[in-house]
Amino acid sequence: MYQNSNPYILTDTLKMHERCLHCNTKFKIEPSFFYGAMYVSYGVGIAFAVAAFIITHFFIGAGLIAGFISIIATLLVFAPLIMRLSRNIWINFFFNYDEKKAKGTTRAS
Repeated sequence: MYQNSNPYILTDTLKMHERCLHCNTKFKIEPSFFYGAMYVSYGVGIAFAVAAFIITHFFIGAGLIAGFISIIATLLVFAPLIMRLSRNIWINFFFNYDEKKAKGTTRAS
């Protein structure tokens, strides 16, 4: 889906292929299609932040300040992954994976 598989090359983090390499589906079905991924990104970021706080505060036993610092660090470190994950979730709301189409075995009726 992405031109570079490494999300931590920040200049290429969100560069996508125009079409799917397997089934030729166009990814951007309208000009501002991926703006909706911002809403998904918020939810995914909250999930990462809650996980970081729970691990830091309850499992490690650190205080609230350390928990807050771990949330910030987690969101900074995982930002490229969160952006890509939210785009993948968003596009899956609109497209279904069709194995037959991906293999090129669909037949016209």
